[in-house]
Amino acid sequence: MDDRASNSMKSKRVTVTRRGLLSSVAGLSLAPWFGVAAADQQAMITREIPKSGERIPSVGMGTWITFNVGGSEALRRQRLDVLRTFFELGGGMIDSSPMYGTSQEVIGWCLKRIDNAQRLFSATKVWTPYGSSAESQMDEATTLWAIDRFDLMQIHNLVDWEAHLETLLRAKEDGRIRYIGVTTSHGSRHGEMARIIRDQPVDFVQFTYNILDREAEARLLPLAQERRLGVIINRPFRRGHLFKLFQHKPLPTWAAEFDCRNWAQFFLKFILSHPAVTCAIPATSQVAHMRENMGALYGRLPDPEMRRRMVRTVEEL
Repeated sequence: MDDRASNSMKSKRVTVTRRGLLSSVAGLSLAPWFGVAAADQQAMITREIPKSGERIPSVGMGTWITFNVGGSEALRRQRLDVLRTFFELGGGMIDSSPMYGTSQEVIGWCLKRIDNAQRLFSATKVWTPYGSSAESQMDEATTLWAIDRFDLMQIHNLVDWEAHLETLLRAKEDGRIRYIGVTTSHGSRHGEMARIIRDQPVDFVQFTYNILDREAEARLLPLAQERRLGVIINRPFRRGHLFKLFQHKPLPTWAAEFDCRNWAQFFLKFILSHPAVTCAIPATSQVAHMRENMGALYGRLPDPEMRRRMVRTVEEL
């Protein structure tokens, strides 16, 4: 989750802070909005899906909490603006789940009203302790999103994954989904996730990784790279906690060396610079924050030495 503000007053305060941070980056001219300068648009960062060679934009969008807005027309239209901005700035992967309340319904409502969704890479999950319920969840998701088939169907938090994997493999063979994945957001499940990566015919894995939570570097990321799996990173901002820790601190001036203009891009570019990562999926309900996030999709990435410097910096702060 990435809602960097919980109310309008806080949102204004954070926005001003970000503008201050932008001006602290030496040698950068301010874009008309937070994120991508026009010159950067030639250099969108895409990553290859190892199992197919297909390339997708490396910054996607999560929808937990942020798109769970029920039937409110006003809130849905705000999310519509967020989604339009996402696609305008090069986004592709949208990730959701039946666990996320009305998020899937709201995604479908928005997609029907968007003309620029050609890059959509649709990703959702099955989330049920009953193996036989996976088929109905997939059918419902297809109806809610109003699409013909999903690019990626995942098993949420490994719930009943053995039974669901059989269902997803049949659906893939029938052409109803293109890729299969498993997800977790809990470090305690890394052992089980590693066994699945080694032994099961999945195409993607999704787990938590960010500049403070780096446990995945030890086992999951190298193993996924070895097994040629796509890697989706959730909680890239530690559910917004990284902004609470650092948003009022000046962005290091040397962040300009990898075309970084704000803390959101700092956190995301750290993730994207790991060679095993395919896509990170920050969530937001605000257009300004979406623009910041999508700025990480352009320009240079930190090299290994710079990554170490980034870690040292946040740990010292």
